[in-house]
Amino acid sequence: MPAHPPRAANRGRRRTSAANRVSLEGWGWSGVPCTPLWEREAHAQKEGPGSQPGNEGRARFGRSPAFRARALWQEMDWEQLELNPRVVAALRKADIKSIKEVLNLSGADLQRLMKLSSADAECLLKTVSHSLRRNCVLTALQLYQDKDHFASQHQKLSLGCSVLDNLLKGGIPMVGITELAGESSAGKTQISLQLCLCVQYPYKYGGLESGAVYVCTEDAFPSKRLQQLIDQQHKLRADVPPEVIQKIRFGNNIFVEHAADLDTFHNCITKRISLLLKRGMVRLVVIDSIAALFRCEFGASDSVLKARYLQMFGAQLHSLSTRFSTPVVCINQVTDAVGESEAAQCGCSSVDNKVTPALGITWANHLLMRLMVSRVSQRDQLSGAVFHHTGNVRTLRVAFAPHLPPSFCCYTVELEGVKGINHTWM
Repeated sequence: MPAHPPRAANRGRRRTSAANRVSLEGWGWSGVPCTPLWEREAHAQKEGPGSQPGNEGRARFGRSPAFRARALWQEMDWEQLELNPRVVAALRKADIKSIKEVLNLSGADLQRLMKLSSADAECLLKTVSHSLRRNCVLTALQLYQDKDHFASQHQKLSLGCSVLDNLLKGGIPMVGITELAGESSAGKTQISLQLCLCVQYPYKYGGLESGAVYVCTEDAFPSKRLQQLIDQQHKLRADVPPEVIQKIRFGNNIFVEHAADLDTFHNCITKRISLLLKRGMVRLVVIDSIAALFRCEFGASDSVLKARYLQMFGAQLHSLSTRFSTPVVCINQVTDAVGESEAAQCGCSSVDNKVTPALGITWANHLLMRLMVSRVSQRDQLSGAVFHHTGNVRTLRVAFAPHLPPSFCCYTVELEGVKGINHTWM
């Protein structure tokens, strides 16, 4: 049994002033003059929320002036804020009990009154000010008007085929875990390799102008097949000018990792992949496959421990995707579905293919989107269900996704890559 990965919970409790300063740097705080802020609040409470042009108080903080005034006057439990214990003790010693008292003091006044350093005083002002904005409420109109700020919610990673992109309304979402599940030889690895090439294209052609990291957990990396796809890119991507394709060094931007056990995989995603993402070298993570890590490690009596590992890995992958706005694609295997209830829990139908993705509902809860791939039988092809298309035909089905209806399309795996067949069923 592998040893438990190191827990970060205890380390998170050790808060230092330096750590606080680092965590506050990303808030974009430029300083708020304390007295004018309180004067605006008092004026807003007196005149009412509709008296100020544009209702700036509500737009800035997402709360009514009356609510904000109560928050300023309310006696604070300073332990609830991310403050150094030394700063909390200084607040109590100075008998400062409310946010209003802090904001009415300048940084120099706080240093003199509380015997703090300039860095600690600045950190205190930032933390207290941020607590007023923490639960900002945005309307649908504000989200629409600020589309550029939320670009990652609209941007997608193309699959390199217009038919497949149309099925997914643009491609793979930027934030979240996308699962690609299916039986053997259904085309899961082929789609993943194609994504590793697509991510390197410019933004205008559906790419992210960055590399990919491919984590192999059972088989060797298919380097020969990758080279075939690279050589045939000019045929698959006819929408991209040849000179653009020639400038991209596809093979140099795909990083391959091998993780055959849980400890190695944990080290891979927490250190090695995280480092690549921080340096901006990759914008796509592919895991082939997630189920292989759990196949031999756990028995039937280890379900609780298995669920804990699944929860931990799912949370870590989702955190990486969110922090770096990076799609995470996990290949999964399938097992025989016992009945309709088991298949329904995982978002698939046991009537059609009688299989269900591995790892159960614990893993499924971490997914943003589940795609199912399967081979079309020769009988269905001969019956005319797939327009008598030559070659082995597969299907790509949307099992569940918050932004997509259940639908599917057919595709084939050619020498140049995965190509969709121009027809979609709902």
